[in-house]
Parts: sequence; C-alpha cells; structure tokens
Amino acid sequence: MLSSDPSQIDVDRVYRWLSTDSYWAANRPRDIVERSLENSIALGVYRTDDQTQVAFARIVTDRATFGWLCDVYVDNDERGHGLGTWLAETARDLLADIGVLRIILATKDAHGVYAKAGFVPVARPDRWMEIDRRNTP
Repeated sequence: MLSSDPSQIDVDRVYRWLSTDSYWAANRPRDIVERSLENSIALGVYRTDDQTQVAFARIVTDRATFGWLCDVYVDNDERGHGLGTWLAETARDLLADIGVLRIILATKDAHGVYAKAGFVPVARPDRWMEIDRRNTP
C-alpha cells in the first residue's frame, strides 16, 4: 500500500535508512530528518498484512512550478519488486495533478529505476548550478 499520509511515516525507520544506509544522507541528524519530513510531501509504502513501512520518498515542492524527488529508499529486503519505480511514478503523477511541470532528482546508480517513470538526463546541464555544503562525496 502506498500512502502520502504523513502520520503513517515510521520516522525511526526512515531516519535509520537515511542516516545509516544511504550514500546521500549518511549521518544526517535525526532533527534534520524530522524537519525535512515536516516541510515536504512524504510517501510511504507499507506491507498490507502488518503495515510495516518498506519504502519511502520525499517531494520538495512549491506546489506550483517545481518539484524535487529525493530521499527515495527501498528496504534492502524489498528491492527488485518495482517499489522505487512505483514511488517515482506516484510522485510524478501527484505533482502533475497539482500542475507542477518540472520535476528533478539526482541519483548515483538508479537511473534505470527512474527512467521507467519517465525521467531523463537534464537536457541543459550547463544551465544548472549548485552550492553543496555537505561533507559527502
């Protein structure tokens, strides 16, 4: 089951996944995870039998012009069943339903997952710039 109900998010589990098992949010402090959840649209995937959360994604958006799909994580035991693609498709459709026309994401190694949901490399990377103050590679 996939839900955008923020009250269903297992914050302990999401914090553990992101801070200990992701390359992009390694060592992210819990208070930062909690604040990011409060200020984003959170999507969770849950087992129907016991409601255990097995996947997560977060959408940062102004709900008008721009969306950023981030913090997509699928539990190691649940990978390979299309949950990441389902999260990406749901985020895409949710944003389209509210009129957001531009959605971005960044990935090191899951390009194929997101391509199934229609994501393509940035057409004009020369137009994008960043400030990245994280201490991650």
